[in-house]
Amino acid sequence: MQIALAPMEGLVDNILRDVLTRVGGIDWCVTEFIRINDRLLTPAYFHKLAPELLTGARTAAGVPLRVQLLGSDPVCLAENAALACELGSQVIDLNFGCPAKTVNKSRGGAVLLKEPELLNEIVEHVRRAVPRHIPVTAKMRLGFDSPDGALVCATALAEGGAAHIVVHARTKTDGYKPPAHWEWIPRVQEVVKVPVFANGDIWSVEDWRRCREISGVEDIMLGRGLVSRPDLARQIAAARAGEEVIELSWAELQPMLEDFWVQVVEQLTPRQAPGRLKQWLAMLTRNYPEAVELFTALRRETDLDAVGHLLGVQRTEAA
Repeated sequence: MQIALAPMEGLVDNILRDVLTRVGGIDWCVTEFIRINDRLLTPAYFHKLAPELLTGARTAAGVPLRVQLLGSDPVCLAENAALACELGSQVIDLNFGCPAKTVNKSRGGAVLLKEPELLNEIVEHVRRAVPRHIPVTAKMRLGFDSPDGALVCATALAEGGAAHIVVHARTKTDGYKPPAHWEWIPRVQEVVKVPVFANGDIWSVEDWRRCREISGVEDIMLGRGLVSRPDLARQIAAARAGEEVIELSWAELQPMLEDFWVQVVEQLTPRQAPGRLKQWLAMLTRNYPEAVELFTALRRETDLDAVGHLLGVQRTEAA
């Protein structure tokens, strides 16, 4: 079984990847999507969104990082994929699942599920452009507004050369509304010979067990469930191995929050930093009552020193 940390634009950046992968249980993670339009990006741009490329394409905990590209131009995607490999990416992932309206309007993400021929062409071009030993993978939804074309799209990706396919078991129009339709995963797996990962609505070990039973697949990708329960991958790995599942306590989580805050202050502007912390805290409130209390105290706070004081972190002069 492989457990992956999902790419979530505007949420799972290099800072949160660093903090979450230290907890354990995550086999690999993916960058936020890197938008490809009509030009070759600079190495500096890749390094901005994927600084792990400077450290062997791994997080500080040693978890491998994959670069994810989003776009609709097969040639330009291929050229940028080749550059990402030159910069150190060991896997290239392609995004055909983003539901954001702004992305879809500019012909990226889930809207491409309306064009299976283009999906195939994109994967083929990228596959030819990168070294043979580097896998090309893909992430898709069940469709744009209906799952009727899911099998055709998955087949197009696999035949184009995708080494595996992650299926977020919802359509674009479903957004993130429950439930995820795990019953479609075995149908996808039946028509492709490459591994299929199940993604969507896995918030707990119990959800994982139900997903495995319904989907019939072992490999999973965790998104919001892992962000809101940082040890979810570790819990699932323990359950899969028949070991005792020991949940991360709030006391154990606090140093992670502090470390996250220190990195946020170092890397973001004073205006951006408090919002990033509140964003993660808001998701943690799903599982930690203590997070509710802390979020309430921080909700309207924008002063960095005041935020740090509430977290128990004192800023250094350098920060």
